Amino acid sequence: MKAFNSIANPLSSFFFVCILLLFANAAFGKTHYHDFVIQATPVKRLCKTHNTITVNGQFPGPTLEVNNGDTLVVNVVNKARYNVTIHWHGVRQMRTAWADGPEFVTQCPIRPGKSYTYRFTIQGQEGTLWWHAHSSWLRTTVYGALIIHPKEGESYPFVKPKRETPIMLGEWWDTNPIDVVRRATRTGAAPNVSDAYTINGQPGDLYKCSSKDTTIVHVDAGETNLLRVINAALNQQLFFTVANHKLTVVGADASYVKPFTTSVLMLGPGQTTDVLIKADQPPAKYYMAARAYASAQGAPFDNTTTTAILEYKTASCSSNCVKTNPVSPSLPAYNDTATATAFTTKFRSPRKVEVPTDIDENLFFTVGLGLNNCPKGARSRNCQGPNGTRFTASMNNVSFVLPSNFSLLQAHHQGIPGVFSTDFPAKPPVKFDYTGNVSRSLWQPIRGTKLYKLKYGARVQVVLQGTSIFTAENHPIHLHGYDFYIIAEGFGNFNPKRDTAKFNLVDPPLRNTASVPVKGWTVIRFVADNPGVWLMHCHLDVHIGWGLGMAFIVENGVSELESLEAPPVDLPVC
Repeated sequence: MKAFNSIANPLSSFFFVCILLLFANAAFGKTHYHDFVIQATPVKRLCKTHNTITVNGQFPGPTLEVNNGDTLVVNVVNKARYNVTIHWHGVRQMRTAWADGPEFVTQCPIRPGKSYTYRFTIQGQEGTLWWHAHSSWLRTTVYGALIIHPKEGESYPFVKPKRETPIMLGEWWDTNPIDVVRRATRTGAAPNVSDAYTINGQPGDLYKCSSKDTTIVHVDAGETNLLRVINAALNQQLFFTVANHKLTVVGADASYVKPFTTSVLMLGPGQTTDVLIKADQPPAKYYMAARAYASAQGAPFDNTTTTAILEYKTASCSSNCVKTNPVSPSLPAYNDTATATAFTTKFRSPRKVEVPTDIDENLFFTVGLGLNNCPKGARSRNCQGPNGTRFTASMNNVSFVLPSNFSLLQAHHQGIPGVFSTDFPAKPPVKFDYTGNVSRSLWQPIRGTKLYKLKYGARVQVVLQGTSIFTAENHPIHLHGYDFYIIAEGFGNFNPKRDTAKFNLVDPPLRNTASVPVKGWTVIRFVADNPGVWLMHCHLDVHIGWGLGMAFIVENGVSELESLEAPPVDLPVC
């Protein structure tokens, strides 16, 4: 009997270990390793070839696919001539703020010839996110999709689609985009608008030299597919539609939503929307199209339209479709705020959610543009904004200035003095008619690197109030390191006595980027449960460059699991 036991025990131990490993795998997910080489690559668009900054020679860059619970390890090697960082847009980065990516916020840039490895785990998120450069205007071409499938063995809360297709909406300049932003920074004027929009990197049939490379999405008649729509454009909110087809929205910013049907989407830069599309029309070719939602009155914008083709792969189509033009869609007018609002206000969480109710930090942030007077002694060629000024932007009258010798997170973690202050105002220094005619005395913000400190676990409400300084427009506001509930939005000046009654504390949507309506406001809530330094900024890159941003410091909690991890050994130095 003893002899038998001595054989059986090792065997049973072996099986026990195997079972433990299986459970561990299910609990902790897989680790995915990728190499990103940032490099200049010849890319031909609109008849011209440009030396374009890409990842691994691809434009758009690689699509990364993971499951909820998986870990990503991405080694970024910078072989380009510009500094670069990569931001994993919408990833919560729990305790891993060092991997978030915004230049001079959570890390110093990766210098030419250097490398940095981003390591982080996806926790509790499913759906569509994306990654992009967070350094100057490199994200014009350095971006790609990040798709998060449910954990292995789990399924979508909707019928499994036959196939899934990322639809990345972008912008293209027929010149070097870094030169465009540098010229604007030097002159103080607004940068030139883009020359084209793109779908999966291609402008489409309506632009010169572009038809033969138009993106084609194949479908079989009768099947239901999932389109993962991402607005990767630099400076423009976009309407998106598919001719003659309805779109059922099922997710946004890697959170599921209560399904609703629409014929048009509106996405601000940074936002993602997952839609089911049923191939229930006569077999043919149908245009997918995107063009600007331009809410700023009188401001120049790219008024072109990008197209892709939804093509039915059936016998009846293959012979006829070659000869026929795709069916054209109907798109809203460029300034159709009513359609944009009707869309954004339809979002709801699938069920009742735990919205923070007893608020510890009640914050009120004005967001908008401004104009700086020409500095004394400056040449007029450096003050080419309206009436000899320089464009600027601010939150609560502070125009955000990034440091250059240290990252904010490094300065916070190491206690380095003089890099930032923690006196970002909780409300505007002056109350005024935010969406009316604003006195010229309020047009000029102060410059500063001011942060707002939050205790770990604080329940936070932020009213984001648009302003009419210079011009009012819709601002896509993105918070790094967090998802937040959008509990209300409206037009005019936020009035707590009147507008609190509109708060949805039952099933508000969970997002990482909120569209603040033109001449309006949005209210968001979140719990500060992720320690680090987290940027909140307008995702129109022209605006963040002008200073439309701020950052929260979220302090460590009491335990190790409530504290920021130590910085990686290969963290770039300034």
